[in-house]
Parts: sequence; structure tokens; C-alpha cells
Amino acid sequence: MSRILLRGAQVITMAPDRPDAEHADILVDGETIAAVGETIEAPDAEVVDFSGRVLVPGLVNAHLHTWQTALRSAGADWTLMQYLTHLHGACAGHYTPADLHISNLAGALNQLNCGTTTVGDWCHNALSLEHADAAVEGLVQAGIRAVFLHGTPYRSPDTPHPLAEIDRLLDGPVHDHALLTLGMALQGPQYSSPETAVADFRAGAERGLVVSMHQSGGDPAPGWDAVRAAGLFSPLTNIVHGADLPEDWIKTLVAAGVTFTTTPENELGQGHGTPITGSLLSLGAAPSLGTDIDTAVPGTVLTAARIALAHQRSLDHAHHRQTTGAYANTPSVTGKQALAWATVEGAKALGLADKVGRIEAGMQADLVAVDARALNLWPAHDPIATVLHADIANIEAVMVAGTWRKRDHALLASGLDETKDRLRESGERLLRSIGPAGSPGNT
Repeated sequence: MSRILLRGAQVITMAPDRPDAEHADILVDGETIAAVGETIEAPDAEVVDFSGRVLVPGLVNAHLHTWQTALRSAGADWTLMQYLTHLHGACAGHYTPADLHISNLAGALNQLNCGTTTVGDWCHNALSLEHADAAVEGLVQAGIRAVFLHGTPYRSPDTPHPLAEIDRLLDGPVHDHALLTLGMALQGPQYSSPETAVADFRAGAERGLVVSMHQSGGDPAPGWDAVRAAGLFSPLTNIVHGADLPEDWIKTLVAAGVTFTTTPENELGQGHGTPITGSLLSLGAAPSLGTDIDTAVPGTVLTAARIALAHQRSLDHAHHRQTTGAYANTPSVTGKQALAWATVEGAKALGLADKVGRIEAGMQADLVAVDARALNLWPAHDPIATVLHADIANIEAVMVAGTWRKRDHALLASGLDETKDRLRESGERLLRSIGPAGSPGNT
């Protein structure tokens, strides 16, 4: 196995027992990190000089409907109800397996380009076995680490998740790929009967899978009480959005180890509700981050981190002024917390906290190099702020499981022009199924 020594960078390990940032070497041995420390000697390793860069754990996009990549920006002015009407009501059923493949391939490559090494691919348009296999193949071909959260178009509340398909994926397409794990994208108790919700949760628990579900806008449906009574909320439960959940429910779920993923730009823009970041922080918990849909917002997790941070600070500043009549002297949330949402918390939400999200010996070698020498970042006085201020042009290198996926600011992927052509053709055809009412400029 190859050994690579990364030298000269400032390193943000996100490990609890290390400084926020430090000058350190990282020794990569095969797929894993072998050592982190000062002046590591490894005569047999390839040495890469990353002076002037900041190295961070690979970013985690914990919630992305990657299957919508071909419709990028088409719904930038849609409300939530318009999105549901145009995308799910009119368009989703027209997807072919080839459409899922090219969207997942291109979407995953874009995530790598943005510094995301792990994606929670919330695929709730697996119309058939062939659709699911095509979506999986797109992720595999891109070389990203992914949790393929299998889902289907919206079903009757009494129709359970197709478990035969889950077992087929576990025994076949997902089982054969080291970078891919399986989860379940459930309709969840908000959109299922109590009996169905309990059955779906129990099926996930029996298989040891992360079960993820949407929840937005209002009090929990009766299915939530049924799942709680069955004792099925656990660290394998992931709730996306969680907007307007009552505080007592958030407290109950946090106590059970449930994780939450907020997609702040889309939640604020489309009308899901206010991100629940503050409610989680008040309980000693924290959100993970997703970008949700390329249909409406850019797929950059660092953008999501900055929006989540600024939005929560804004709420906290306003509350402080209202209660004290004065401006706050200290920030309520730090940049390091926001970076943790995009790394440590994302890994936890996807059931991968023992593999990714931190730079430590024994963890998977998923790493991102931010070029802090660029004019928009230099001088990089604060490494954490430097990373949060970075954009795609600053993501110099990306490594997944010890393999470079981006070097010298360029993706290491063949056939990008063909991929882009296929993506455009897919998107143009799918948009025709929506019709003039859903076309950009006619919303």
C-alpha cells in the first residue's frame, strides 16, 4: 500500500484533545491515517509539501437529493409548495435509470470539487431496482464516500418501506463497495401511519441502518408518539429539518441520541421554517449540515456552514438586545462550532463517526487542502475562519480513503465534458415534463 506524508500545512484535526489548529505532519498509509504529529519520519513515503495550506477533515454533506443535479437552479425561485408540485408532482416520475446515474455521478463529482468527501445521498426517487442500481453506480464511479439512503416516491401512509429492496442492496450493490454504506430514507412518522412508522423503524434497527426522515412545519403527527412508545428512537435516527418541532419533542429526541440535519439556505429560502440550530445548542447538541437540493441552492457545505452560523448569531444578537437593551460583547456561536457541523456532526448523523470527520490515527484518510495563499484568503490569520471563508477555487486537493480525487485545483476524473453533456440533455428533457408553469422565469 502507498504511504504519503503531508508536510508543512496548518492542520485542523477537529479532535477534542488537540489544538484548534497546529503545524503538523500527516502520514497516510493506504486508506487510513497512520500518524499525526510534528516532524514525522517516513523514508518510504511520498512527501507532499502543503506549506501555505490548511488541511481539514473531509467535509460531510449529510443531506443531498443528488438525483436532482440535472435540474440545477431550475427551482431557485420556487417556494416549498411549488417545489413539491413541480418536482415531485410533475417531474420525478419521468426519471429513467440513466437520469439517476448521470445526476448522481455529476452531483458527486461536484461535491468532491467543493471539498465534500462524504455525502448522505437521500435518494427518494428509486422508482425501480434499476433506478436504485444506477444511482449507486453513479456514486461509485465518482469515487466519493456515500451513505446511499434508499427511498421511493411518496407512498400511501399505510405502505411500508420496500424491505426486499433494502436486503437486495445490502447483499449486492452496496455490499461490494468499500466507500458505500446503506441507509433508509423513510417517509417517517410525519407522513406514515403509526403502524407503518413503527414497522419501518424496527426494520432499520434490525439491520443496523441509519433511518433518516423529513419533518417540517408543525406539531408531530401521531406516528411520532407510536415510535417513541416502541422505544425506537436512537443514534441511528436522523431527522432532516425538524422545523417547528416543539421544544419538548426536541429535548426527548436529543436525549435518545437522535441526530438532526439542517439545510439552512433552503429552509430559509423555500419556507420550511426556522433552522433549529439554537434549540439544539441550548440542549448541548448540534446540527449536521446539508445542502438539500441543487434545484434551488448551491451544493457547497461551506456555504451552508456560513449561513447557519450567521443566521444563529443574528437570532442570538437580536435576543440579547431585546432582553438586555445592549449589544452582546461575545459571540454566541464560534467558527469552530460551525466547522464541526460540517465535519464531526455530519459523520455522526450518517453513522460514520468512527471513520471520518476527524484527522486522527486510525481514521480514514479523507482530507481537504485549502490553499490559504490565494488573494481572497491571505493573510490567513485564523485557520478556522480561513476554511469557512474558502470557496471552490480555494479547494486545492481532496483525498478520499487515501486516494486523490482532486489535485492542483483540478478534479481527477475522466470524461468531464461527456458527463456535462449527458447532464444537460437529461435536465432539458426532464424540465419539459414540468411544463411552462415550472420553467425558470415562470414561477
